Amino acid sequence: MVRLLSEYGIRPSRALGQNFVADPNTVERIVRIAGVEPGARVVEIGAGLGSLTLALAAAGASVVAIELDRRLADVLRETTAGLAVEVVAADAMTLDWSEVVSAQGPAVMVANLPYNIATPVVLRALEDASAIGRFTLMVQREVGERWVAGPGDDAFGAVSVKMAWWAAARLAGSVPRGVFVPQPRVDSVLVSLERRAAPDGVDRRAVFGLVEAGFATRRKMLRRTLAGMVGEAAFEEAGVAPTDRAEDLSLEDWVRLAAAAHRSPPERGSRDVTT
Repeated sequence: MVRLLSEYGIRPSRALGQNFVADPNTVERIVRIAGVEPGARVVEIGAGLGSLTLALAAAGASVVAIELDRRLADVLRETTAGLAVEVVAADAMTLDWSEVVSAQGPAVMVANLPYNIATPVVLRALEDASAIGRFTLMVQREVGERWVAGPGDDAFGAVSVKMAWWAAARLAGSVPRGVFVPQPRVDSVLVSLERRAAPDGVDRRAVFGLVEAGFATRRKMLRRTLAGMVGEAAFEEAGVAPTDRAEDLSLEDWVRLAAAAHRSPPERGSRDVTT
């Protein structure tokens, strides 16, 4: 890795969150945890100089490697020449997923994600790339802990609920700082996501709207944070106490609350802030 950086005169960009995995044991471990088998279709975001890409290809996978930095994309094409690797120079934040994972069958995502865009990229892939059923992702520890958190956990927040809508999430291991070039200033973890069916009978945008409003001031009671959105009748129907706080509710609670609010909207102009 260091040799390649020197050979091509490339300096990692902090703005792009470029911390490359330089340890072969680590990339092989990621491939094992991801359960990549011969013939698998793998999407990799932030492929960099290809250490993980090469390990995926060595496992027999067909890889679509997405890299924003065109300098790195050019090097990656050279280092993966002759392998079942397609290098796509594109921004994962604006990528047209229909062009990457179409009707070619199920796929998995395995990636060392740029930490500054990890959450929006993954949420967008969960929404727009239904062919990707499993994800094994390296992210900043604090981010990973938010993804897998549940009610009662210190890291639990709006992102935790949104992740739970799309997938079952769990921590799959830690990654030491010393395997990266350059070495990051934060700790890293591996997170496994297994896509599951979204809840039925309720609009996702309605649920997420309540979640975002509730967690905007997470320490306040829901009757205040959701004033004008959820009336007393809806709280009662959903079995959610108006005195609860956002951090007390599971995904299932939010789903019931959104469905009840749709059936029994608060009276127009009502603020429902009775103490």
